[in-house]
Amino acid sequence: MGGDHGPHVTVPSAVDYLQLDPEANFILVGIPDAIEAELQAAKFKPSTRIRIHPASEVVGMDESPALALRNKKDSSMRVAINLVKTGEAQACISAGNTGALLATSRFVLKTIPGIDRPALAVILPTIRGHTYVLDLGANVNCTAEHLLQFGVMGASLVSSVENKTAPSVGLLNIGEEEIKGNEIVKQAADLLRSSGLNFYGNVEGDDIYKGTTDVVVCDGFVGNITLKTSEGLAQMLATYLREEFRRNLLTKLAGVFAMPVIKAFKGRVDHRQYNGASFLGLKGIVIKSHGSADIFAFRSAIKRAADEVRGGMLRRITERVAELSRRS
Repeated sequence: MGGDHGPHVTVPSAVDYLQLDPEANFILVGIPDAIEAELQAAKFKPSTRIRIHPASEVVGMDESPALALRNKKDSSMRVAINLVKTGEAQACISAGNTGALLATSRFVLKTIPGIDRPALAVILPTIRGHTYVLDLGANVNCTAEHLLQFGVMGASLVSSVENKTAPSVGLLNIGEEEIKGNEIVKQAADLLRSSGLNFYGNVEGDDIYKGTTDVVVCDGFVGNITLKTSEGLAQMLATYLREEFRRNLLTKLAGVFAMPVIKAFKGRVDHRQYNGASFLGLKGIVIKSHGSADIFAFRSAIKRAADEVRGGMLRRITERVAELSRRS
């Protein structure tokens, strides 16, 4: 029910995804009338692969997470997360209020033993393919131990969905040298170095898009600014490109001939194919879709959830955290 578009996007995305994944089944949680209307609009024929689970309340996009958690116990968000807790669903996907989703998920599902705080992980495109960055805003103030846990969770995520046995982990810093950074980052580097992970060392901001490491670890304050800066830069470049091609008749003609290259470029950097941030560290899989996601983008978030379930991400994180505890 959440996001900028609600069931207009989430329902047809689920219907479309059924054709891509023959093993997938959906529980659509929310106001039944609204969901049924979208299923009819999508010309969906009755199937056991999609069923509706009613919820009487919806969390607003600008609603206080604390109030939503306390006052809306039958919200679509809360009901969906409860279905994950009981095992009726294997993952929850929402485009709704990020703060409310995180607060409710943490309250209902709890964290994996050995994990202090859940972290928000996203995929970003790189020259070599893509990389996973966390935390992207769930934790503004972090200790060195938290950053270590983020590294463990990020590596476990990559192992589960990319089938890499020893994904490389980098620590975002203001320089590659070990003497760079504040005390927390220096302590985190020492912990990561002795953790048994494939720790690359410090990486700088440009290393993210170079694809230097499979995982980039940072606190939520730095990570969120990094993400928003990247989004702003992408929008600026797209705007500049459109303006230059529309400048005069000659540039418009050049744009016609360049269209195949432009389309290919757009496909490579299309943010919609990377939609879906993972809340790592919970005793259940929760995926946060961008609120403005269209059908294609929300379908990407669904695929991300399916990949994490099939890859055994929760088991991998639990095992790695337990191993880390034995080392210490």
